[in-house]
Parts: sequence; structure tokens; C-alpha cells
Amino acid sequence: MKLIERNPQRAEQLSEILENTIVFCGDAADQELLSEEHIDQIDVFIAVTNEDEANIMSAMLAKRLGAKKVMVLIQRGAYVDLVQGGAIDVAISPQQATISALLTHVRKADIVNVSSLRRGAAEAIEAIAHGDANTSKVVGRAIGDIKLPPGTTIGAIVREEEVLIAHDKTVIQQDDHVVMFLVDKKYVPDVERLFQPSPFFL
Repeated sequence: MKLIERNPQRAEQLSEILENTIVFCGDAADQELLSEEHIDQIDVFIAVTNEDEANIMSAMLAKRLGAKKVMVLIQRGAYVDLVQGGAIDVAISPQQATISALLTHVRKADIVNVSSLRRGAAEAIEAIAHGDANTSKVVGRAIGDIKLPPGTTIGAIVREEEVLIAHDKTVIQQDDHVVMFLVDKKYVPDVERLFQPSPFFL
């Protein structure tokens, strides 16, 4: 984990607190800094400053320099639709927090977290994989072999204390927390059915 903080005092404080993180004092939109730190080998670049424009520009730069996925925090709702689906992989708006909390309670299967994206048009879902290879459509299977609904991608898997960046060969295990992004929320019921174990599934 690498963290870029512009404020020197804050960067020094963070470096003392965070044991497993390399803290840099600098600008996240500094192309030279990103290149020196091998941004092209980074799985996920996340921009979460208080400035929407800084988040968007640094994420777009990181993506252009080779970051596999970029996520940004955006305060202005009007910006979310502008950037989502372009160079920005995931744009998250705090204004959707209440909606997301409500959605978690109305979803089927073992859905523990839902985030509404693009003003409700898309969603990020965290589901728990239950069952085994005989009762589940996902447990014991590589991500590349799972028939995901259109526009659905698995971004990460949380396995106990470990976070795994999802790849086609990653095998989902029982009790894994699977984080997915859906471009079109109409496919949420398909995802729910995918994660519902059945005694009749072989």
C-alpha cells in the first residue's frame, strides 16, 4: 500500500501511524512521482481528497500511466455521470450513502453491502459466498469460469484478513466476501441468484 499526502505534517503523522503503508509527501497528479513509484504495476488507484477536480485528474493520469483500475470520491453529483464509464472505473458519491444503506436491507442472498453509483443507475455489491462446489454456482470456481450477468465485474475478494485483487484464475472459496460492480442495476437479481446456494445445484 502506498499513500500520497500533500501536507508535509499530515504525511509525517501518517507515516508514524500506518505500519504497512509507504507514505509519500507530494502531489498525486505529479506524473514523475507516479512513474517513479511504478503506477503501471498498481492494481487499484484510489483518489479521496476533498477536491473533486484533483481526484478526477489524478485518477485519469494514473489510468493513462497504466494503473489497472481507478476509483474516485466525488462530492458533486453532476460529476459522477460525467466520469463514470470513461477513464474512471468507479466514481463514488457520499450523497448515495443513505440509499446504499437502505439497499443493503432489501437485497436477497447474503448481500452485506451495497453502494449506489451513477445516481442509482449502477451498483457496487459485496456478497458472501456460501455452500460448496455442489451447492453453489461460485464456490470452488475460478472467476473466469463464472457466468456473470452482462456488465458485471468482480473487483476484489476479501478472504478473512486478506484482500485479493480479482483475476480470471482467482478461485472463490466458501465465506469469501466478493465485491462486484454492476454497470446496469437491472442485473442485480441475477447476481443475487448467482450467490444463493441451492441443494439442487450440481
